[in-house]
Amino acid sequence: MFKEVLRMNFPEDLKYAKSHEWVKTLEDGTVLVGVSDYAQDALGDLVFVNLPEAGDEVTEGEPFADVESVKAVSDVYSPVSGTVAEINEVLLDAPESINEAPYEAWFMKVENVTGTAQLMSAAEYEEYVKTLD
Repeated sequence: MFKEVLRMNFPEDLKYAKSHEWVKTLEDGTVLVGVSDYAQDALGDLVFVNLPEAGDEVTEGEPFADVESVKAVSDVYSPVSGTVAEINEVLLDAPESINEAPYEAWFMKVENVTGTAQLMSAAEYEEYVKTLD
């Protein structure tokens, strides 16, 4: 697995949760949330995604979505708390885009964000992932 981690991409402008979600802070203070390259690789080929609705409240560490792969159904955990401002509806019709471009395929945009202090830098996340397998 260590060799595979070396081939994975962890963009430096993002923050990461131990549950393998990424967070990108936008200029207006909202954040985009998606799953990391490590997560999409572990999940396998995704065939379905279930997202929250705009206006829903999400809580740091709690499931906000689920994804179905050819392997299993898995929860996706929110790395922050806040209100869902928008969802990426493209994923509903094209869940495979998460596998193809995990850092473009954001799940939700969150406003009124709290709970970002525990997030890791790209370097910290890469070191964390190396300890997993």
